[in-house]
Amino acid sequence: MGIKAFFKNAFADMNQDAKAQHEVDKANFNAVKAESKANFAEAKAMGKPETHKKMMQAQRDAQIKEATARTSAANARIDKTK
Repeated sequence: MGIKAFFKNAFADMNQDAKAQHEVDKANFNAVKAESKANFAEAKAMGKPETHKKMMQAQRDAQIKEATARTSAANARIDKTK
């Protein structure tokens, strides 16, 4: 293998690596772009009172469900000790 072949292979490898890195960069850019768009849409939706009310109600429902489960577990522990 001569010097010419060595550099030819080296530059070909660098070219392939650059293309692969470019694909990774494009994919990351598109992901960040989509996440930013989603964040903006969510923030815009939160400005609407009905959307905010629905979100708050969903959080309250989840908290009630969690509290009910904790109460049931505590009552079961009480019954177990009797």
